Formats: sequence, structure tokens, C-alpha cells
Amino acid sequence: MGNDHFREKMKKSSRGFSISHKLLLLAAVVALPFMVMLIYLLASMGNYSKVYDKIVKDITVANNYNLNFKEDMDESMYKLVVGYVTFDNISEDEKLKDPYMLINDLRSEFTRLAGVTSDGESRVWLESLLRNIDTLEKRVDDVVESTRSGGTYDDNIDNLENNIYVLTELIQDDIQYYIYYQTQSMEEVTDDLNEQISTFMVACVLVFAVLVVGVTIAAVFITSGIIRPLKELNSATEKLAKGDFAARAEVNSRDEIAVLAEGFNDMAGNMQAMIGKIKEDEQKIRKADLRLLQEQINPHFLYNTLDTIVWQIEGNEPEQAVSMVVSLSNFFRQVLSKGKEFISIREEEQHIRSYLEIQEIRYHDILEYSIQIDPAIYNYQILKLTLQPVVENALYHGIKRKRAKGYIHISGEKRGGDILLFVGDNGAGMEKDELEQLRREIGRPCKETERGFGLANVNERIRMYFGEKYGLSISSEKGEGTIVEIRIPAVFSDGAAETEG
Repeated sequence: MGNDHFREKMKKSSRGFSISHKLLLLAAVVALPFMVMLIYLLASMGNYSKVYDKIVKDITVANNYNLNFKEDMDESMYKLVVGYVTFDNISEDEKLKDPYMLINDLRSEFTRLAGVTSDGESRVWLESLLRNIDTLEKRVDDVVESTRSGGTYDDNIDNLENNIYVLTELIQDDIQYYIYYQTQSMEEVTDDLNEQISTFMVACVLVFAVLVVGVTIAAVFITSGIIRPLKELNSATEKLAKGDFAARAEVNSRDEIAVLAEGFNDMAGNMQAMIGKIKEDEQKIRKADLRLLQEQINPHFLYNTLDTIVWQIEGNEPEQAVSMVVSLSNFFRQVLSKGKEFISIREEEQHIRSYLEIQEIRYHDILEYSIQIDPAIYNYQILKLTLQPVVENALYHGIKRKRAKGYIHISGEKRGGDILLFVGDNGAGMEKDELEQLRREIGRPCKETERGFGLANVNERIRMYFGEKYGLSISSEKGEGTIVEIRIPAVFSDGAAETEG
């Protein structure tokens, strides 16, 4: 496919005044010395084109595996471990691939590359990659043996996370380093070509010195058509080497250099896409960090609730203790949510209701609440644990600071293409300076937040998934209370049909 594309470009370039025609004309004018130089130049260009095409094809092969192998392997192994498929029937699922086939294909292709790669640094990373492939195959064997011998789910998951995922990450790193050093090899080949052309031009100048002015003018005119696009290509190459992956070579000469420039532009585009993929992976890691930080909100609530249950049992209040245990069970059932990041608003309402039932028992002398979420928005999705940190903030920083009976009201509705949720309290409220400080805090990354950690976490998660136009906005008056508005896009939940059933 790549060769056909290259030949098509060559056919198009031949319709213009190609380098070979220019050099033939120059040889006809200046006779034998230039003919010798022409043969030399064409041989250099041919060798460069061959080496360049080989490197581009090798980089393209490696880049395809860089984009797909880790994702395919991780997904297939995860679904094998959790029992979604077995090693015997995985080939029947069109979306999954047999891990051994993935490993064999990867080993076969990169063994071939190791046999044809001459660059020392590239070979180092290819050898590392092949060793990691062998180790990965052994770890897959361990999972196969464990699943077939009745190994525990936790052991398999541990092996998956600490071995399989780590090895696929190392393999991806090896591929990326291989691509990086192959790209450097391309730059060395380009520099070598430029050096040969420079030598050729010096020889031309010496011959021009003994020729008539007309021949000199003709030679300069012809060679300028070669040098100009090469300088453009060289300039673009230097920009790319400095990290400007948006650099492109603008060559309109309709000759072989134009084809070379198109190839360079294709390579730069692929590298730009690869860098984008790396940034995307970094964003995914950031999302995982936020989720981990968010999950840290629950333990203190659990400890306090369990303490309250113990006090109730010791105080001979078994009915209230049972009620709190039931509410706590419902609360953490929604927290787990089968590992889902998104749940329906109906489920989020059930979760916050369980939370408030528990808190109302603990703070029955100061807390009243109501929940009035429009049922029409029940089947839209929301990030899990969006409301609970906001309600917790209203209780601990609003109602409790009031030191009198307080009221928390939760409501929600759909406006246009957005869902708006409100958490209001008639608690202590905030002064303007305090409110502005809190607004600034929740707009920062939650790891850098000195106060309002729970609110900052919710705000950052919403913006991470939906964009800067969504998140939290806070209004408050001292002695009157606080209202937190949560804005998210109206997206229908995947589990809506199941919930309705």
C-alpha cells in the first residue's frame, strides 16, 4: 500500500520539470563533467529514497502497534480474568483478540525489524521489547494456569495489574523509543544527503568558473530549483527536531523533493498524532488520580457512622441502629456501583438520600432536609459521588457552624441541553471575602487546594470530563446560608433502560 502511494506521487511529480530532467539539461550544456556528477547525484538520491522509505515503513509498522497493542491486550486480559470470556471462546468475540495471537504477531513483526535495523540505539530497544514480549507471554501463561486451576479472582486481578499492565506499558515505551531513534536516523540520512549535495555544488562551482557566462547563468538557474525546496525541507526538519511537531515543508516544485516533502509532512503528522495520544494518556492518568482522591472522602464518614451505631446499641436503641446499618449499606452500594464512574441521577438521588438519613439520625437536633429532583431527569447520567461532597460541605460548614437547627434542600431540573442541580442551606453563610477565596480554591487543582477539598474535587472531575463551561458555582450571604449550583450536560444514561426495568 505504501509503495503504491509512493509510486503514485512519483507519477504526479513526473508531470512537472523533475530533478532528472534538470540534471540532464545541465549535462547536455556542460558536457561530460556534469554527466559524471549527475550519475553521482542520482545514485545518492536513489539510495536516500530507499533508506528513507524503509525507515518510514518501519516507523509506520511500529506506530500501529504503539497505538493498538496495549489497549487490545489489556482489554482482552481483563475480560478473561473477570470471566467475561474464556481462552477457549475469546476468538468468537469480534471486539476481543486472543492474547497469544497478539503476542505472536508483535514478536514476529519486531523480530523482522530487529533483523533489518542497523541503528544501534534502535536495536537496543528492539531487544528490550522482545525480552518483554517473552516475559509477557509467561505472565499470560500464569493467568491461564490460574484461571483453569481455580485460582482466586483477587490473585488474577493482582497479576493483571502488577504484571500484565506493567509489561504492556513497558512494551509501549520500547516501541516509542524505537520510533524516536528511527526518527533520528532519518535526520542523519537527510544530513548525509545534504552533505553530498553540498559536495556536488562545490564541484559545479569549480566547473562553472571555466565556462561561459551563459552556461553559468543556466547552471545557477537549474540548481536553484533544487536547493530552494531542500532548504525549505531542511528548515522544516530543524523545526521538528526542536519539538515543533506542527512544522510542515511547503514545497511546490512538483519534483522528487516535493514527494520527499510530502513524506516528511506525513511523518510529522504521525508524530504529532502520537504526541497527542501521549497527552491523552496523561489526562487519563490525571482522571485516575482525581478518582482516587475522591474515594478518600468516604472513610471518615464510615468511621463516624459506625461509632454512632455502636453508641445506639450501647444506649439500647436497636431500631435506630438497624435503620442506620440499612442506610449505610445502601450508601456504600451506590458508592461501589459495580465500578462505574457514571451512574443515573436516580441512583445519585438514592445515594444522597441514604447519606442524609444517616446524618439526620446523628444530628437529629439540628438537621432537616428535603430532596425535590424532577423525575424527568432521573435517566440522565451524572458522575458518581457528585452531590455527597457538596451536601457534606453544607452540613459541616453551614448547618453545624450555625449552632442552631438548619435545613438542607436539594433540587434538580433540566434547562435546555444542561442539567442543573442545587444544594442550598440556611446555615452560617459566608462573608464576601471568604466566598471569593472559596471560589478561587475550588477553581484550582484539588491537590493544591488548602480548603474546600471535596468541592474542588467535584468541580475538577466535572470539568475534566465535560469541559470548562460545566462545574460548580457558589453564592452565599453571611447569616442567610449558601447555594451551590452544579451544571452538567444532559446526557442519557447507558443504564437507564435497566433502571426502568
